[in-house]
Amino acid sequence: MKQTFGKVAVLFGGASAEREVSLMSGTAVLAALRGAGIDAHAFDPAERDLHILKEEGFDRVFIALHGRGGEDGTVQGALELMGIPYTGSGVMASAISMDKWRTKMVWQACGLPTPRYEILDVQTDWSAVVEVLGLPIFVKPVHEGSSVGATKVTALEQLQPAWELAARYDNLVIAEEFVSGQELTAPFLEDRVLPLIRIVAPDGNYDYQNKYFTDVTRYDCPCGLPDAEEQAIQALVMKSARVLGCRGWGRADLILTDDGRPYLLEMNTSPGMTSHSLVPMSARVAGLSFEALCVELLKGARLG
Repeated sequence: MKQTFGKVAVLFGGASAEREVSLMSGTAVLAALRGAGIDAHAFDPAERDLHILKEEGFDRVFIALHGRGGEDGTVQGALELMGIPYTGSGVMASAISMDKWRTKMVWQACGLPTPRYEILDVQTDWSAVVEVLGLPIFVKPVHEGSSVGATKVTALEQLQPAWELAARYDNLVIAEEFVSGQELTAPFLEDRVLPLIRIVAPDGNYDYQNKYFTDVTRYDCPCGLPDAEEQAIQALVMKSARVLGCRGWGRADLILTDDGRPYLLEMNTSPGMTSHSLVPMSARVAGLSFEALCVELLKGARLG
């Protein structure tokens, strides 16, 4: 393995709002790669300058960073300039997928289903937003993941405070129409969509705490859908990834309405790899251990 991959850096930590989750992801990935006999080393960009990767002769990088500064194309661009292959999507796909607004615009332009939305700012007419989108409404920072700064708004008077919370994390804030149905997530590995996972959170509240730090959320994998329906959703997910230019691996989040209509919510190009994470869960059902998954992702490291 050492000869195959050379000296590998696992990038985790970073300075984004998702640092805590990234530390958990990276620690797990590092242990898995070392367990597979790979010469893997921890590297935290919040503590060391990226150019050190080149100086210290790293041959490949496993990106286990989440959020801005790791999932948004900036690190990918730096690695491109240094000529060091890395896991996951390239610069353009990373940047677009990190931007919930522009992701939706691409999907809409390609005729893919995604909930309606409005961009919020200090001059927004809150009543008009509720009139257009109805209630409840999800309010989110455009460039954050892991539900950071997100609020489920159930009454008009909650909308402005929800925007104010999201605006602490981002100067772009989106309000998204609530679509009722099953919450699904669909990991993909190269050109293959892994088994879908159905997420059943307490009171439908799949927030930061319930994602990473509690055991009250239920994950069903297999998801329980008929094979034909699951395959149709998997085909939609693969198309949604391709139009964004994604590669390597990722995870799309969806809602499936009671009458069988899927709606794409977000695309994650550097998903979590913690004990609660969904890609490893789906991979296990597909026959891939955590260690095998990490090695497979590292095999896909590339430039351009």
